[in-house]
Amino acid sequence: MFHGFISIDKPAAITAHDCVSKLRKLLKQKKIGHGGTLDPMATGVLPIAVGDATRLLRFLPEGKAYNAKIRFGVVTNTDDITGEVISDRPCDDAITLEAIQELLPLFQGRIVQRPPAFSAIQIDGKRLYDLARRGEIAAEDVPTRLVEITEIRVLGWQSGAYPELDLAIACGSGTYIRAIARDLGEKLGCGATLAGLRRTYSNGFDLAASLTFEQVAAKLQSGNLQVLAPDHGLHLLPMALLDADSARRWQMGQAVSAANLSLLGEDSANSFVRTHDQDQSFLGVSEVSENLLHPVVVLPRH
Repeated sequence: MFHGFISIDKPAAITAHDCVSKLRKLLKQKKIGHGGTLDPMATGVLPIAVGDATRLLRFLPEGKAYNAKIRFGVVTNTDDITGEVISDRPCDDAITLEAIQELLPLFQGRIVQRPPAFSAIQIDGKRLYDLARRGEIAAEDVPTRLVEITEIRVLGWQSGAYPELDLAIACGSGTYIRAIARDLGEKLGCGATLAGLRRTYSNGFDLAASLTFEQVAAKLQSGNLQVLAPDHGLHLLPMALLDADSARRWQMGQAVSAANLSLLGEDSANSFVRTHDQDQSFLGVSEVSENLLHPVVVLPRH
């Protein structure tokens, strides 16, 4: 049995749920969950927790990064290239890279974004994409939300009848890159859609640590598959080191004193911390409250 994380380099045309199902078959174990959805057309980083690590998914840090390709002159009902084309109008030389670069600051920082109508967001318990398919909600009626984009910069530009722009985008959870493509096209007056998307970072995992399914299968066959440690991705949480007696009592579900833990400052009150023993073996996650470490996730020893 495996216990830890596997960062999958997701291929195109399958869902995050498909990835979980595929990994369950490969590893022959059921306790597997993913750390965030990724549109079927997109490729790239998909953190997947295996075994006991599934209990740690909620503690992964926020933050995602993408390489996106935007095609101008085409508008679709899904805001990406997989949707139904509702407008096809060659741009020729109507837009320039200079004009785009002047607009990009409008998409950085905390901005108001209208998600695509074809998205998994729920309204009154119903998925938006179900409402959109039945014609029960118009794109312009989708509720807006506040999102944060920490970086947006140009990677490449190709002019022509349907110009294409390559962007690097770093953002917070809940940001739709498809909406950025759509809105940029609207501001330029020519329309646009997302033509390609690759996630390069997600919730503490990057492409360098990611494996394709073919690589996972090959490592399994050779007996060399090693999952990432359960605390991989939790590096942004403060760390507490417990002495032997405190570690024993903590693992039994008892709260222990945090008074003498120098790594826990005043700012850590009522926060979650990684909890380790004196050998720095990861025990699980605690919540600090009233100068006590309360066990939240206690991992069994394997």
